[in-house]
Amino acid sequence: MFMINTDELCMSCMKEIGDEKLCPYCGFHADSPQIAPYLPIRSTIANRYLVGKLIDYNGDGASYMGWDLSSKMAVVIREFMPDAIASREADRLTVVPNPGKEALYNDCLQSFAELWRKLMRLTGLSALVEVFAIIEENNTAYAIEEYVDGITLREYLLRTPTGYISWEKARPLFMPVLSTLGNLHTSGIIHRGISPTTLMIAPDGKLRITGFSINRVRNAKSELSSQLFAGYSAIEQYGFDGQQGPWTDIYSFAAVLYRALIGSDPIDAAQRATNDRLMIPGKFAEQLPAYVINGLINALQIYPDERTRNVEQCRAELSAAPSAAVQWDDAPTMLLPRETSTVPAAFLDSNTQDYDDEPEEMYTNRPERKGSGGKVALAIICTVVILAAVALVMYFFMNGGFSGEKEKEETTIDTMYTEDENGYVEIPDMTGFLFEDRREMFGSLLTFKLVYEFSDTVEDGQIIRHTPAGGEKVKKGTVVEVVVSKGPKSITLINVVNLPYDQAKRQLEEAGFVVEKASTPVENDGSHAADTVYRMSPSDINKPYQKGQVIMLEVWGEFSTTTEPITTPEEETTTEPGETDEPVTEEPTTDSYFQGF
Repeated sequence: MFMINTDELCMSCMKEIGDEKLCPYCGFHADSPQIAPYLPIRSTIANRYLVGKLIDYNGDGASYMGWDLSSKMAVVIREFMPDAIASREADRLTVVPNPGKEALYNDCLQSFAELWRKLMRLTGLSALVEVFAIIEENNTAYAIEEYVDGITLREYLLRTPTGYISWEKARPLFMPVLSTLGNLHTSGIIHRGISPTTLMIAPDGKLRITGFSINRVRNAKSELSSQLFAGYSAIEQYGFDGQQGPWTDIYSFAAVLYRALIGSDPIDAAQRATNDRLMIPGKFAEQLPAYVINGLINALQIYPDERTRNVEQCRAELSAAPSAAVQWDDAPTMLLPRETSTVPAAFLDSNTQDYDDEPEEMYTNRPERKGSGGKVALAIICTVVILAAVALVMYFFMNGGFSGEKEKEETTIDTMYTEDENGYVEIPDMTGFLFEDRREMFGSLLTFKLVYEFSDTVEDGQIIRHTPAGGEKVKKGTVVEVVVSKGPKSITLINVVNLPYDQAKRQLEEAGFVVEKASTPVENDGSHAADTVYRMSPSDINKPYQKGQVIMLEVWGEFSTTTEPITTPEEETTTEPGETDEPVTEEPTTDSYFQGF
């Protein structure tokens, strides 16, 4: 039987690279250290799971690339490590609660283990990653889960020519996710973090739900480091009135579906609570089936008591028999509050599951609602003429037609660039504007083909150029190729500690960095070669950097032959048996990053 030598595995992608130091597949360097306080690379869990590079982390723990030494396959290792209330002991393995946080730590640890045990019992769900094992050691717990070698939904959407997909493509992608959410809810699990970054496109083309965390992480008011997703987290997660339940995931699911169909992030729920301007642009209202728009309207209601209550109801609304698409001309459609009748208490309280460790408290800082007596947009579909007239009035009012609050420039553009009597439209000069703004404004007149480029001078999301250029007259619906900036190209920092200075400088400069040498060398007791790198700053190799980032290198000085005692710099890490020296790097911010291709 062919045996894999784990010494020849890249600890970032778990592909065999032989004796190469720099992985040809993912660019990871074999000597790169793990950032503190996370598990050292090549440490093991339960003598079976080899720990690789840190993938991401949030308020309740960290996810690592891993290798199952028994089954010889890549896995993901999820460790309970709540950095706000716990730290790592000197052995770099054992997790200990901070003084005074012992009870909270144990409570959260129990919630973590129970969550992943529930997930491990769920098998055969097409949109759920499989959980293989739960391990308790080092005073913490680990979940071993399936590794999905794919990309996030966010990255997938950004790679599409338009930034969005049709309902025909979205339906087979999203409906299995909705069904899996129903199974999770039945098992007492509320995800609370459904977003374009926690849904992965697997190699089979299907979506997988990832990013599970205990409920304390998904609340703004928490003793742990909170992780909410702007535009996708529901209002009740921000501390507003309303208990969490299946309806919380329904909101997030609908927000992700909105992003996939419309091409832009929904407005944040906390902002909508005081000034609700979430809209479906007219271009999409013309294309989407009426029942899909209705389902989005109901699932994206701000307040839980007005929102779609469960998966069954949401699925029914999104699976209605197709009818004529809504005809809204050029005007955007506002997601109006729906008209609700009194809902029987038995229906509202039908979900009596103990959802994870849901707190009993209720928040009461709910802002005053404005215009909550509106009708469902779909309820006014009597005739195309009446519907278009109502939508146009709404559009005029919402964009400052009565109040004069709309910026003059935008209003002028909106009235200038319209279709003439021969069906031609003059292309506006869109250079320097945010693409999302221009698409919403001119999407009904032009068809956009997107091309993304890195740019050191044009901000992310802004238009670099477009063809045909501004001022040209074209037929309505003409394809305009728009080049949109991705911002400056990020470069990866490599670990050059212990390398000769000249070699380190050359490697860093070839990667795009600017190198500066510290003026004062570090005193050397003779155990280090002179002019080799002692420390680099910044040193976080897991963080993306812009081209031209300055890297300061400190080097060892010449060995002094004097008889005076020499004080060597205090080592920042201790070396465990069998490990190589790994310099401690700066701890980054707690932004999570999900792996892609």
